[in-house]
Amino acid sequence: MKLGVMSALFGGMKLKDALAYCQKVGLDAIELPAGCYPGDPWKLNGITKNKKKLAGVRKLLDDHGIEVQGIAVHGNPVHPDKKIAQAHQAIHRNGVLLAAEFNTVVINFSGCPGGCATDKTPNFVTCPWPDEFAAAADYQWNKVMIPFWKKENDFAARHGVKIAFEAHPGMVVHTPEDIVRLRKAAGKNLGANIDPSHWFWQGIDPVAATRYLGKNKCIFHVHAKDCEVIKYNEGHVGVLDIKSYGDVKDRGWVFRTVGYGHGDDFWKPFISTLALYGYDGVLSIEHEDSLMSTNEGFEKAVNYLKPLILREKAGGAWWF
Repeated sequence: MKLGVMSALFGGMKLKDALAYCQKVGLDAIELPAGCYPGDPWKLNGITKNKKKLAGVRKLLDDHGIEVQGIAVHGNPVHPDKKIAQAHQAIHRNGVLLAAEFNTVVINFSGCPGGCATDKTPNFVTCPWPDEFAAAADYQWNKVMIPFWKKENDFAARHGVKIAFEAHPGMVVHTPEDIVRLRKAAGKNLGANIDPSHWFWQGIDPVAATRYLGKNKCIFHVHAKDCEVIKYNEGHVGVLDIKSYGDVKDRGWVFRTVGYGHGDDFWKPFISTLALYGYDGVLSIEHEDSLMSTNEGFEKAVNYLKPLILREKAGGAWWF
């Protein structure tokens, strides 16, 4: 395995400075943001059309000994507002082309359409009743999600790229089961970007989820981000909490730096389970901890994960 970073948090730096920082703290890889919600701080969207600029990015990476593992274009390409959807679709396809250049995956959300063809805003369905919610979910899956992602699966396959979905609440695909459902319906180039932080607060066991995704042969990328469910608040707030992420004192749950939501009792089995199913890619650190500065939270995550990741291939059961 390798250690990397979801580098949108360094968007205020020049790319060369971000790479120098990654090199300094001992990272192997970087996940590059290339539009939509992660932003495009280094103007990478559409860079495949500019061979000179692309060569310049490659040189910077080589000079710092950092490889690209992941192109981040998290957006909503099935947004009911056609202008937003079209913009995010174009960014996604440019992300696929850029991922092909670096022999890596493109990471996205599944997106969330409206609850019917005339809706103007996304509709995140969380229960099957009253019956209009079940009807909305049926519309989303069968009329929008599956047809759209079949086309994108085929486009990605033609370029030798896999699409890794981050199962994020607010999007139709927000559980491991959803990832496998869409993969089975729309194509084998669709799979998972595992981010345990989104599963903790939903009550999903990330280790069990990793086994499930591993058995379905679709672990394509991994984010290293933690989450703390705040029991005092959860007792009266629940977990479907729409308060600001900055309202740490009153939320039912918050994102935390790796090791500050869960310790070795989670992270060691989680990393071991990834290895069990043959994952030898990157653990890409994502920092969204409201209690720590960018640098402190990021560096604490690096220092926590360095001794935990498994770098060498197992030698087999040599003792019998």
